[in-house]
Amino acid sequence: MAGLEDVARAAGVSASTVSRAMSRPDMVAPRTLERVRAAAAELGFRANPAARALTTGRTGYLAMVVPDLHNPFYGGVISGAQQAAERRDARLVITVTDGRQDREAAALRDLAGQVDGFALLSPVSTAAELAAARRRAPVVVVNRRVPGVTSFTADTPGGLARIFDRLEELGHTDVGYLAGPPGSWMDRRRRAELRDRAARRGLRLHVFGPVRPAFAEGAAAAGEVLASGCGAVLAYNSLLLLGLLFEFGRRGVRVPADISVAAADDMAFADLPGQPISALRVPAVELGLRAADALRAMVDGGGSSPRPASRILPTEVTLTGSLAAPPSRG
Repeated sequence: MAGLEDVARAAGVSASTVSRAMSRPDMVAPRTLERVRAAAAELGFRANPAARALTTGRTGYLAMVVPDLHNPFYGGVISGAQQAAERRDARLVITVTDGRQDREAAALRDLAGQVDGFALLSPVSTAAELAAARRRAPVVVVNRRVPGVTSFTADTPGGLARIFDRLEELGHTDVGYLAGPPGSWMDRRRRAELRDRAARRGLRLHVFGPVRPAFAEGAAAAGEVLASGCGAVLAYNSLLLLGLLFEFGRRGVRVPADISVAAADDMAFADLPGQPISALRVPAVELGLRAADALRAMVDGGGSSPRPASRILPTEVTLTGSLAAPPSRG
C-alpha cells in the first residue's frame, strides 16, 4: 500500500507538502496540489482520517444531521452540501434523527471528535442547546434561525403569503393550511404569517395538523380538509399535497373546480406530467452549498475568523391553474 513518501517521490515534493495537501489544501499552491492529488490517485493513496486528526486536529469529515431521508427538500439540501464538501476536500457524514430531540442530542454528543463540525437540518433542539453545541464545535443550521448560530433559511413564509394574496384576489374567504411536523420552527413561522395575513384581510384560516410531512399523512387529512368547507388548501410540503391530491381524486374531488391547491415547495411533483401545481420553488441545493461552505470556513478558521453571516434566501412563486375562484364564485 502506498504511503506519504511514495506519493512525495511521484509528485516530486516533500512528504510534509503531501501531508499539507491532504490536511490543509488551502495552504498548498494550486499546481503543487494538482500534482500531489494526481500522484495519490495513481498510487491509490488515501489519507488516514485518524492519523490526520492526530496531527492536524481535523478529520476531514463534516456531519449533516437530518430528520429523515424521505422529504425531497432534505435530499436537495444534502446534495448541495455534498457538492460543497467535495470542493473543499471534505467528506459528508449523514445521520438521521427521525425528528427526535434525543437522537439529535445523541448525534451531537457521539460524533464529537469524530467530525470537524455539524450542519443541522431543521433541528428540534432548543436554541440554548444549539448555542451550547456551537461552543463545543462549529455548527450551522439549515431551515431554522437560531440566535448566535449561523443559519440558512428560505423565505417560504413570504412565498406562501403571496399565494394567499392570490387566493384572496380570486375571492376565497376560507383557506386551509395543512401544517408540518410537531415542533417545526419553520412551520410555526408559516402559520404565523398566514394567520396575520388572514386577520388583516378579514379572512378565515383553517389549520389542520400538525402532521408528519409524508404522502400518507396528506391522504389521511383529505377528509378533514373537505369537511371544513375550505375553497383552497396550502400544504406544508409537496409530499403532503400529493397525498391530498391522491385522496381528492379517489373521492371525485376536482382541482381547481372544487378546491384550489398549492404547496410550500414543488420538489415532489416538479417533473410530473399533467397540470402544473402552484408552489414555491425553494433553493434547497443552494442552502446546502452555503451551509457546507460556511461550516468548512469555520473549521478552517479555527475560531479565529468572524462567524459567517446568516442568510435568508428568496423563493420563487409559481402560480398555475391549480388556483381558481371558489366554486360559488366560479
